[in-house]
Formats: sequence, structure tokens, C-alpha cells
Amino acid sequence: MESRIPESRLTVRNGAPARVDGDYVLYWCTAARRLDWNYALDRAIEWARELKRPLLVLEGLRVDYPWASPRLHRFVLQGMAANRAAAADKPLLYRPYVETKAGAGKGLLAALARHACVVIGDDYPCFFLPRMVAAAAAAVHVRFETVDSNGLLPVNASPVTFPSAYAFRRFWQKEMAGALAHFPRPDPCKGVELPRLAALPATVESRWPEPSGLLLSGDVAAIERLPLRGAVPPAPFDGGTPAARAALVEFVAKRLPRYGEERSDPDADAVSGLSPWLHFGHLSTHEVFAEVARREQWKRGDLGAPNGGKKEGFWQMSAAAESFLDELIGWRELGFNFCHHRPDYAEFESLPEWAKETLRQHALDERLHTYSLEQFAAARTHDPVWNAAQRELVTTGRMHNYLRMLWGKKIVEWTKSPQQAAEFMIELNNRYAVDGRDPNSYSGIFWVLGRYDRPWAPERDVFGVIRWMSSANTLKKLRMKEYLSKWGGEAGGKPADGVLFR
Repeated sequence: MESRIPESRLTVRNGAPARVDGDYVLYWCTAARRLDWNYALDRAIEWARELKRPLLVLEGLRVDYPWASPRLHRFVLQGMAANRAAAADKPLLYRPYVETKAGAGKGLLAALARHACVVIGDDYPCFFLPRMVAAAAAAVHVRFETVDSNGLLPVNASPVTFPSAYAFRRFWQKEMAGALAHFPRPDPCKGVELPRLAALPATVESRWPEPSGLLLSGDVAAIERLPLRGAVPPAPFDGGTPAARAALVEFVAKRLPRYGEERSDPDADAVSGLSPWLHFGHLSTHEVFAEVARREQWKRGDLGAPNGGKKEGFWQMSAAAESFLDELIGWRELGFNFCHHRPDYAEFESLPEWAKETLRQHALDERLHTYSLEQFAAARTHDPVWNAAQRELVTTGRMHNYLRMLWGKKIVEWTKSPQQAAEFMIELNNRYAVDGRDPNSYSGIFWVLGRYDRPWAPERDVFGVIRWMSSANTLKKLRMKEYLSKWGGEAGGKPADGVLFR
């Protein structure tokens, strides 16, 4: 079958053929949790039109995923509610499923696949999703394809990892013209006519019933009745594509013009704040890029020539827009590149050799302060700047971008070993950050330990030649008066004892 999906984004996961006399085409939505700007949905529609079969979209939510909590659950559930509403006028049947006890969803995908012509899934290189897809490939006895909708560049675009953002920038500048030639459809169902599927097989409906409207709405009381092991309360912002799109429009209109010069200042409020929706697939990188290009009155023909990996000038946009796109594409997709090629992306041994060597040489250096994981989580250190950043994370599910770097550097300085520092950073980030458990998260955590960086002089205790940062220098460099007023005291969100961990 001829496809408009770039070949590099499509992976066949098993050797089974398509079942042309099946009842429907099944799209199993696990990472690109949206019904627009989605290559996987484009591919599922191609199959449905080719075979003249209905399209079924399954979006599920386990109850026992790592770091599961009301914070993460509510965000995903709100996205599911938004998808169900959006599907009402589309030529497909959208079916959400939410586990009410651990393991309740086991067998659902295989049961639906038994009636399917073909199964389409999402290709995402991080968290437990690669293992889940591998298990599904063994359990699904019909053609199973996964599609990469992660970024402007396919994760398969390069066969190697890159040692720095500069090296990756040199690469993607050469590839970008080709990548921009093909975008997913903003509304893949527009103008599409398909047979309609009225309901799922009766055996499926009875064993795996649809969630209640109350639970799907993200009702906190309904979520708290689920056996979630984490007790982190919901974040003060909503999940779902409508909320994501509203945040995108507001950022581009109000903060993008200030992004390049002011994004590092906590008091300036110039960051995009889009990473939670990007992480859960409620928002597409392609849509973000299109909105920035629209604001800049930019067309594909305006693209500059590769400029040797320089940050400025390639896009031929404003300095603020180019700065933002370097974060959105350069740094974010660098993380996807690493996770795609390195299953050990979350391990100390994945660091560059020079970083491992210097950290090992200084592993036994005296630490002036050391804290337990519980003390870090409760923001009980001697440093008011660090405590403020941690309180923001615990209370809101976000942390200011620049302060994340300082936050990590201090954890390295105040733990017993660099391995423990990595463990604590992963635990704190993945438990509290709505955008945690993401390739970009692991890029930031391991940048703290030397990934994508270079040796820095002078050599210091604990750090060796790893880049060092201090709270005192941060206070001199950045505007933080309002930030510290909000998050610097106990009223800024000290977590209660007993709700921090499983």
C-alpha cells in the first residue's frame, strides 16, 4: 500500500500479515495522545481507507505504571476526556479504558487485535513504553506497525548518538529541509469517509467496560479511589489538547518575543511551559513549529542554509524564535536521539568516559552537606534558592528551566556519590514533574553529570572537572525577588510528611 508517511517513521513490529477480512483497523494510542497532527493516526486512516473498514482508536491508562499518582493520572484523564469529545464528529470510534485495579487491562489489546485488520501503535523511545510495545508485538497475531510522531526529525534519521547539542545541530541543519517537506495532517479526519463501528465486541465490553464520565473528567475524589501508589496531588493546570493549544497560543502571543533575552530569569515569566503537554502527546512539535512560523510570517522557502551548527541565522526568524526553536528541536530531539539508540539512557554508565572518570576520582571527597531523599523531597536543605525550586516542583509539577540546572548541580554536591545523585534526581523529577519520565528529562538530569558537556576548569572537590554552579552566582545573575517571595518560605508549598513516597 502506498503511504504518505515517511518511511523512516514507520516500523513493522512483527511478521504477521494484515487481515483483510477483519472488522476494523485499530490504532493503539499510547504516546501521541491526540487526534490531530499525528502520523500514527494518519497511518491508521490510510489502512482504513485502503481496506474500507472502520477505525477504532484505543487509549488506555494503567494504574500501576512507575510513579503513578493523582497528579499524572488526572493530567492523562483530562486528555482522554478531550479526545472523546473531539472524536464525536470524526469517522472513528474512540474507546478509552482506565484500569481500576492493577492488571485489569491485561489482554485488552490482544482481544481487540483478534478482530482487527491491522494494529497501529506509537513509537516512543523512553520510559516503559518500548518494553510494552515489544510485549504487544509478541501478543498481536496480525500486522503491527508503530509510527514515530515525536519530533520534526524522525528518531531513525541518524544511526548514531551525538556528544553535544552543537554536534547534533550540525547534523539536523542538513536534514531539516527534507523533514519540513512533510508534516502530519492538522486534521487527519477532514474529508475522510469510513464505515462506522457502532460498538466493540460484547465480550470486550463486558470484561473491559468504558470508564465513568466522572473518572474520565479527572474528578479528584474518583481518582483517589484508585489504587495509585503515589500520593502526589494534581497540578494546578489541565491536561488535554485544548489546554495545550491555549497555552501555545498564549506563549507565542505574549512571551515568545521576550524568550531569547528573558527566559532564564525566574521573575520574567518568559518560558514556554509547553513541556507537560508535549510529554504526554497532547501537543505536537509540528503544531508548535507551525504556530511559531505563523507568528513570524515564515515560509519553508525562507529556510537558511546549514551554518555549521551555529544557533542563530539558520531559520531566518527573529532571535527570540530561533532561541526557542533551538530548545524545541535541538535540545529536545537530542534527548530522543539518545534514548532511541541507548537503552541505558538512565544509567550512570551511559555518561561520557571523561565525566565518569572525574566523578569516580572525586567520589570519596568530603561533602560539606549531605541530605536524604526525604529531606530533598521536603525542601529541607540549608539553601533557600534550592528549597524554593523544590517547593515549586512539588506544588505545581513544574520547575523554572534555569533553576533545574542549579537544582541538579546541588544534588550532586549534597549526596554521597554521583550514582546516588543520579538516583535522587530521577526519583524527584519523575515523581513530581508533570513533564518527567521523558527523553528531555533524562537529558537534563545527565547533563548535570556531564552528558553533552565538556570538562571545565578549575578542578573542584566532588565535581572534578564537571561544570559547577552556585546559588550565590545564580542570585547575582538572575532576577529572583518575586520568585523567592512566592516559593522561598514554608507557605510556598512544603509537602506534608507521609505523602512523598509510595
